[in-house]
Amino acid sequence: MAGVDYLADERNKAEFDVDSMKIVWAGSRHTFEVADRISKLVANDPAFRKDDRPMLPRKELFKNTLRKAAYAWKLITELRLSEEEASKLRFFVDEPAYTDLHWGMFVPALKGQCTDEQQSKWLPLAYKMQIIGCYAQTELGHGSNVQGLETTATFDPQTDEFVIHSPTLTSSKWWPGGLGKVSTHAVVYARLITDGKDHGVHGFIVQLRSMEDHKPLPGITVGDIGMKFGNGAYNTMDNGVLTLDHVRIPRDQMMMRVSQVTREGKYKQSDVPRQLVYGTMVYVRQKIVADASCALSKAVCIATRYSAVRRQFGSQNGGPETQVIDYKTQQNRLFPLLASAYAFRFVGEWLKWLYTDVTQRLAVNDFSTLPEAHACTAGLKSLTTTATADGIEECRKLCGGHGYLCTSGLPELFAVYVPACTYEGDNIVLLLQVARFLMKTVSQIGSGKQPVGTIAYMGRVEHLLKSRCSVQRAEDWLNPSQVLEAFEARAARMSVSCAQNLSKFSNPEEGFAELSADLVEAAVAHCQLIVVSKFLDKLQQDIPGKGVKQLLQAVCGIYYLSLLHKHQGEFLATSYITPKQAALASDQLRALYSKVRPNAIALVDSFNYTDHFLGSILGCYDGNVYPKLYEAAKKDPLNDTVVPDGYHEYLKPLLKQQLHSAKL
Repeated sequence: MAGVDYLADERNKAEFDVDSMKIVWAGSRHTFEVADRISKLVANDPAFRKDDRPMLPRKELFKNTLRKAAYAWKLITELRLSEEEASKLRFFVDEPAYTDLHWGMFVPALKGQCTDEQQSKWLPLAYKMQIIGCYAQTELGHGSNVQGLETTATFDPQTDEFVIHSPTLTSSKWWPGGLGKVSTHAVVYARLITDGKDHGVHGFIVQLRSMEDHKPLPGITVGDIGMKFGNGAYNTMDNGVLTLDHVRIPRDQMMMRVSQVTREGKYKQSDVPRQLVYGTMVYVRQKIVADASCALSKAVCIATRYSAVRRQFGSQNGGPETQVIDYKTQQNRLFPLLASAYAFRFVGEWLKWLYTDVTQRLAVNDFSTLPEAHACTAGLKSLTTTATADGIEECRKLCGGHGYLCTSGLPELFAVYVPACTYEGDNIVLLLQVARFLMKTVSQIGSGKQPVGTIAYMGRVEHLLKSRCSVQRAEDWLNPSQVLEAFEARAARMSVSCAQNLSKFSNPEEGFAELSADLVEAAVAHCQLIVVSKFLDKLQQDIPGKGVKQLLQAVCGIYYLSLLHKHQGEFLATSYITPKQAALASDQLRALYSKVRPNAIALVDSFNYTDHFLGSILGCYDGNVYPKLYEAAKKDPLNDTVVPDGYHEYLKPLLKQQLHSAKL
């Protein structure tokens, strides 16, 4: 069929070794081999079918998710999969489920916030899934402002227990995944009160349901919060609501690694530094950045393959029409997203290293890099999730009308992904945290305290404020040091400008609120610099495979030049570049589109995604789109009958002008 031959022709255009690029994308040969084996295991097992998901009623959809999660656990135990393999299996099943919160939030919270003794009690149960846990922090009235949480945990010295209570409607826990119908236990965050004194928010392990019949325990009212955005999508997850009516738990179920309450009711800090909690936060956020590259790469793979299959206009003398991917307008929207997927992949790899580095430093009480690591992970979580959510929607538009079909996979992918802009820190709130860090860094310039890590460029702020771009030809924009200085100068000048404007306010907090929009833009500039610098660092490494490094250089160029084009106003306003140099950057960007064009299909093939994982007819590997769309349409339940249900009651009376006798 034409579609199959067509994508085969596209693959033959590749100017690099695709198998080598697959290993670069995976991070290592070992990771590639594990992912390749597990993704095929899932794709070839009919138990993990997902094409019917958007059409299932909620109850059936949820039950189906429970079945898949149980079956996945059966496979994990029977095949004796390692922790890495089990994690990959859950990833390739590709369905939001309570297990995401159990392994992604509950277990890391136990590891990060429980004492060794507590861990020895709870972790074996969690690892064997003899208990299922969730992370109950967010409330109906408070999300981002964790310090504003209202749930209380009052110590009762008479019984050596904490009394966990929801004093108001808005103190109900609201949103935690896995809470609504599944979790037996929760890490509940509540205000710790001893002897009438409020010690702020702490974590407590609370059993929610009976281990015999799964019914809620006395004092606990729990349920699902209802349908969410999209067909299928995140409705496989039982996001829940929880109210606690004077629920008593033993004192040793307070998570006591960092602070403790004694038998006498005395509140005290342990020898373990409070900063250790940040280790868990860095872990969770680096995982979110890695997930961003996965979600964006899925959307880009679908849009790229379909753009190569789809032809519109431009037929010469009765010949074939032009492939949509050959239009510069399509390339200008699609290729920066392809480049972003690779950029986020590599910055995600670096964040894994950062997590390891932070963990090792914390173990020896070295907290010197913590503020920078915290700001960096907060900013990158915000930057990558926003760009990915917007990018998935852009990919849907790039697929025209067919992108709106559920069978394109894009509507569900968007609906599943978009909550990432809110959970684990609202993206604007996180950027404001980054901005505070930047303002503090600027205020310390000249104090002798050298900025470290991703903020090290601020140590050269005097040079960056004075320097000017030396680009004279379009190809000069391929020089890494030239590019890096352009992004450093923009970020430094925007931060310094904000700091200068802040200094005009007598009340700093008032100034911060007034200038918050400018501060967010400065934070974005800083975060984009980090991503660009890590992509450039990647290209300094030894990258094997014919043509792989050259193609990645072109992809990296598209990433940073498309950012420069998009934020041209900022680069020009900071006076580092001239309008002529900005025009040369646009010329070079167009040249890179032409370089990447014959390699586009091979670049998305390098993600190594199965058709099952993509879940998209438009993105299918063989490009045989139109017959598959037709077959899928025939399977829709509405086509079970030729004449629709309701014809006799409503349509026929309308057509026969007999509505007065119809049962309306």
